[in-house]
Amino acid sequence: MTGITTAVPQQEAELVDGVVVQRFRIGPLALETGGHLPDVVLAYETWGTLNADASNAVLIEHALTGSSHVARGESSEDGWWDGLVGPGRTIDTDRYFVVSINMLGGCYGSTGPASLDPKGRPWGSRFPFVTIRDSVRAEALLADLLGISSWHSVLGGSMGGARALEWAVTYPGRVQRCAVIACGAASTAEQIAFAQTQVQAIRLDPRFNGGDYYGSAGPEDGLGLARRIAHITYRSEAELVHRFGRAAQGMEEPLGSSVPGGRGRYQVESYLDHQAEKLVRRFDANSYVILTEALMSHDVARDRGSLSTALAAATAEFFVAAVDSDRLYWPRQSVELASALPGSVAVHTIESPIGHDAFLTEIAQLEPALAAAFYSNTDDGGVQESASALRLRAG
Repeated sequence: MTGITTAVPQQEAELVDGVVVQRFRIGPLALETGGHLPDVVLAYETWGTLNADASNAVLIEHALTGSSHVARGESSEDGWWDGLVGPGRTIDTDRYFVVSINMLGGCYGSTGPASLDPKGRPWGSRFPFVTIRDSVRAEALLADLLGISSWHSVLGGSMGGARALEWAVTYPGRVQRCAVIACGAASTAEQIAFAQTQVQAIRLDPRFNGGDYYGSAGPEDGLGLARRIAHITYRSEAELVHRFGRAAQGMEEPLGSSVPGGRGRYQVESYLDHQAEKLVRRFDANSYVILTEALMSHDVARDRGSLSTALAAATAEFFVAAVDSDRLYWPRQSVELASALPGSVAVHTIESPIGHDAFLTEIAQLEPALAAAFYSNTDDGGVQESASALRLRAG
């Protein structure tokens, strides 16, 4: 689904790998740090139907290397939150109009470094620095064009949680409910350190060429190394021990050579190689840099006073959740966020040994609490149960 975003009409739909991706031209965008994009296109997917007063719209934000494909829908491709979104699910697409937007700077259809500039050349090294706030401002322009003045709810995990939180503070009148999962109020020094190491792995690849590698072999080695570093933070030490221990990969022998380059791999090394290969096949290295540095910029209190002062502007109901084994976004960060929010906000916990990625794989653990908080049958003025929900309940 990666590639160059070419000029499009104001709105169009495109079938990509069996998935209907819609694209909307939102116009020029001035960015926080002084950059400027003259013609921004945002790619997005939708499920369900927007009601007459546009009160049933739900925005779901993707994580760093995620796409807008939250749910399978009518496609043949699994979505990354399939269990949560769909007919009769917690976010019931017979009741709600669900929207997911590929982040500005990404490589799944929105304007990014691989997109063509006004002269028909890939932006490459000239693509400007983007912050989480920039992306949210762009998303708000798209919401305007879609006729959505207020979201019933905005939710996301990891970088998606950062975007959801920024929505609630930047546009308090437009977010009624906000779920921040496996993400804190700001990127910490350690998270920035991990991110910088990944970015440098890409930039130091000789094939990166300063970001101008389109039309030639790209920095696959650097992108693969970045993914290896990231994936270690996405999983827990306990899971790696349980799954791999010190076992050798197949018939390979880790002590089978007198020179380092000739030895065989441990299973965990093979696992990381596999994760790297998968990402290299589907993701653009420049977009990885742009989105990683955007996440490094995440700080909802920046230029807004203390964290409590910044969050006081939000009027949404909040749902905060953490993964108990997360070593990228530590649970204490979710506690700090919840403590600084207005009122009394509980922190819900996903219990899983696998680490950060449990916000994707174990989202079902949050469904009862999330449904009760945001998606009960009376949360939107007495909307009746959908036909799908009634069928499910009837057996």
